Amino acid sequence: MQRHLISAADLTRDDAVLILDTAEEMARVADRPIKKLPTLRGRTVVNLFFEDSTRTRISFEAAEKRLSADVINFSAKGSSVSKGESLKDTAQTLEAMGVDAVVIRHGASGAPYRLANSGWIDAAVINAGDGTHQHPTQALLDAFTMRRRLVGRDAGLGQDLAGRRITLVGDVLHSRVARSNVDLLHTLGAEVTLVAPPTLVPVGVETWPCEVSYDLDAVLPKSDAVMMLRVQRERMNAAFFPTEREYSRRYGLDGDRMARMPEHAIVMHPGPMVRGMEITAEVADSERCTAIEQVANGVSIRMAVLYLLLGGNEPAAAHPSPTTALATRRSAPASESRTEEK
Repeated sequence: MQRHLISAADLTRDDAVLILDTAEEMARVADRPIKKLPTLRGRTVVNLFFEDSTRTRISFEAAEKRLSADVINFSAKGSSVSKGESLKDTAQTLEAMGVDAVVIRHGASGAPYRLANSGWIDAAVINAGDGTHQHPTQALLDAFTMRRRLVGRDAGLGQDLAGRRITLVGDVLHSRVARSNVDLLHTLGAEVTLVAPPTLVPVGVETWPCEVSYDLDAVLPKSDAVMMLRVQRERMNAAFFPTEREYSRRYGLDGDRMARMPEHAIVMHPGPMVRGMEITAEVADSERCTAIEQVANGVSIRMAVLYLLLGGNEPAAAHPSPTTALATRRSAPASESRTEEK
């Protein structure tokens, strides 16, 4: 973790809180007339996406540009990858161009770890989603959203999510978002419960730091936040439940179920949403649903991660936080490592 962000499980509580606090500082940039900082001026970041993406790719690109980095967008479609070029050859091509960081999304679990530890490239590696394994920045932005809503924007500085009860509902088996959230939320002190059909619960889940339930209605009244997960049909090779109607009846969130949640509880979704299946339009469009906030918060979180990996040792957050291994990447000149524009 001194140079890369590969898994949410690699983060300590102090690492995670520092990132969340730094993201609060970065979020204030969005309120400025000019939404740019000079922090990563002269640094080159490559968005290396082997899978389709909308929110994550655009969010990373916005974060990089707001920090004044030089951005290269790479898509596997239309590149030499479609001709059979290996990940190693692609990485060595990027190395020859002198990139400072690589944001990678790949269909194979473990590809970002391989890229970071192979010696093919001397750059920071950020995992933007690998197979069904991990999606650490998604977990961070989810935790950031929860802390803002459940603790408060200013009151949350320096705080974790101790004692909060979080429920993840849906296709846990194929969800890297679920795995990342379980790891990070446990690190932040939250109590996590997974709710899914038995066929969509991973083998070995009993070793995860969470509880498992098959009854959504029993869990809702005790939840501070409920995150609905999309059924990932593109990763399925069998019938995991009888029909969409049956799934929606037992594990979908509608207005009646939302009414059983505590008044302060929020509804979350990492997107894209399949309205009418895991979540109804009534719930998705309600004030309690944070799906759009999560997208906005994703830019702040990714700015924070990029800053801490590439921007220097000084925390950007005004709240004093412990030094983290995340901040030991490379020290930029003092004039570039400050987050205040001159």
